[in-house]
Amino acid sequence: MVVLKIFILTLFLLVFYQDYRERQVYWFLFPLIALSCGLLFYNQTLPELFIVSVLLNGVFIGLLLLAAFCYSRLVLNIKFNEAFGLGDTLLFISLIFSFSTISFIVLFVFALVFSLIIHLILKSYSATTTVPLAGYLSLFFGVSYVALWSGLTNTLYAI
Repeated sequence: MVVLKIFILTLFLLVFYQDYRERQVYWFLFPLIALSCGLLFYNQTLPELFIVSVLLNGVFIGLLLLAAFCYSRLVLNIKFNEAFGLGDTLLFISLIFSFSTISFIVLFVFALVFSLIIHLILKSYSATTTVPLAGYLSLFFGVSYVALWSGLTNTLYAI
């Protein structure tokens, strides 16, 4: 299990590094994140609870992506792929398998707030105007896993 945890942290660090430096991430990292996080979550919970959580997390991410799509088309008047990167979408989908629904929603909202704050702080040091959202989310979720594994938080699988 320790190897899987190190692998997950490595994947999150790779996504963060690639997205922050190059604004593009290797596509195969996202299925690896989904599989690794899903395996870890599946081993910590009941199979029925895992399936229900994944379905509810999928509905949440689907609604979030739908809202982003509508906002980009109707308010910003630009194509969705110009407002929101493919890597961001793939990371959203791969994170569906990571935690129980309430924990996932709370972590995801805080991850988005974290991303906004970090981007506002670091934007003066960056030459590009785009937001490396997948990278910031990966950094946040990596830190969340470390907090869980080190005992700083009780559990993120049962809530």
